Amino acid sequence: METEDTVRVMNNQPSANLKYQTMTYFYYKTNTWNSQPQISEDQINLWKHLSEKKNWRIVQLPNGFYQTEYKDIECPCDPEDDTCCEKWHDVTRRETMDGAEAAIDGSVEHYAKKVDFLKGPKVVKTFK
Repeated sequence: METEDTVRVMNNQPSANLKYQTMTYFYYKTNTWNSQPQISEDQINLWKHLSEKKNWRIVQLPNGFYQTEYKDIECPCDPEDDTCCEKWHDVTRRETMDGAEAAIDGSVEHYAKKVDFLKGPKVVKTFK
């Protein structure tokens, strides 16, 4: 069954039921991208912090699981000392110590790649 709107669409005519609004220049400039979104310096510093394994630790919980945590970026001390900084952020929980360490290794690798990509395009193959 063809309605009036279906016939108008088939004949390339706008529907009387639709309200068309013209896109203003302000709307266009505030809702379109003309470049990549810029990453803040704080975000870059966090990625660099998380890409170093020395900023991570594993804690055993009372239920027997192992929790991975990373040191707060504002903490000035070395995590090997473990007495000067009590600001740690939990990330994942695993059943085994090996699983927790594998999770940390994966996170470190992930953030190291993000930091590496900040340097710009990387040549992966050239042709002669």
